[in-house]
Amino acid sequence: MKTILIATKNKGKAKEFEALFYPKGYKVLTLLDMDENLDVEETGETFEENAKLKAETISSHFHLPVLADDSGLIVDALEGRPGVYSARYAGQEKNDEANMQKVLAELKNVPDHKRTARFYCALAFAIPGEETRLYKGTIEGRITKEPKGSNGFGYDPIFYVPSKEKTMAELSADEKNEISHRAQAIRYLASDINKIL
Repeated sequence: MKTILIATKNKGKAKEFEALFYPKGYKVLTLLDMDENLDVEETGETFEENAKLKAETISSHFHLPVLADDSGLIVDALEGRPGVYSARYAGQEKNDEANMQKVLAELKNVPDHKRTARFYCALAFAIPGEETRLYKGTIEGRITKEPKGSNGFGYDPIFYVPSKEKTMAELSADEKNEISHRAQAIRYLASDINKIL
């Protein structure tokens, strides 16, 4: 069986990709399955640059096809922040609660109609000796005044999805996987998969 490495330590993320690659005869591994801990510093200025950097660095190190994503929240009233700094917006340590509270504090006096935002995902697929392919997905929404819901992670509790009339954290895993930015990027990758493999 051929192998594809997903550049994540998040088993949930890997599961999303397993459904795509397993039927094509590929075994899916994550960074948790590797003996070596390879940490790639995300120095890019865009989600695409970071995803590409991660995928290519890890692919050339392990000599395997690698899929890496970089995603985050873009808030219009904050001129696009937190953007590529979404995971560490409130400080160096990843802290979902602190990140959410910082965004809410910065939007304190911003009226509802100006709280527009989107989740953005860039997916990079690097295969040794080939050009890296990029896929992207977005979902539009609005930032709430307070967190709601306990599913999901990151900014999900403050990201309201108008079409569902719920925050991302109030959606079931299945509902979220239908509409999320990552799910969209995966769909674009899926439609390309036969060409690539």
